[in-house]
Amino acid sequence: MEEVIRQQYSEQEKQNIFNQEFMPHINSMYNFAYRLTLDADDAKDLLQDTYLKAYRFIDSFQQGTNAKAWLFRILKNSFINDYRKRSKEPSKVDYQEVETFYNSEDVDRQITPDLRVEALQDMIGDEISNALNSLDVDFRTVIILCDLEGFKYEEMAKILDIPIGTVRSRLHRARNLLKEKLSEYAKSMGYKTT
Repeated sequence: MEEVIRQQYSEQEKQNIFNQEFMPHINSMYNFAYRLTLDADDAKDLLQDTYLKAYRFIDSFQQGTNAKAWLFRILKNSFINDYRKRSKEPSKVDYQEVETFYNSEDVDRQITPDLRVEALQDMIGDEISNALNSLDVDFRTVIILCDLEGFKYEEMAKILDIPIGTVRSRLHRARNLLKEKLSEYAKSMGYKTT
């Protein structure tokens, strides 16, 4: 297990680290949070929580190391902890909102029994995002970290807290799953698939 070396930064040093090392990655962090949560508001909440934790634990950050990887690890851990907490809670429904919807003039009486289908159709417009978002979170995460964010295998292993061999096999499997999901789309766009 890696030993955490704590620094004693002054308030001014903390501000400088936060602004110079952490803030330049905010767009990448938001994109990662959005790809994990699939919801803009949840992504913003996760991003805010990540940056609060980063500032709170800034003394454990070593200047000169990869700030982006450090932030991604905090974000990933926050997402997992929140996901576990939510999975143990019962589902919540705003009945007032449901009643208002069903009593409105705009309601289509031929409603899909699975409302999640409609919600996803509105949120996800293109085939690639749809295919990526349909992957299990473990597979989606490695694709995002490697192919969209450009992290090396060693960095991904640290962020995800898994062995490098697991990173490689998970990435291989994720890419194959994505390839399967996109094969029909590729054919329709004129690409040859084997």
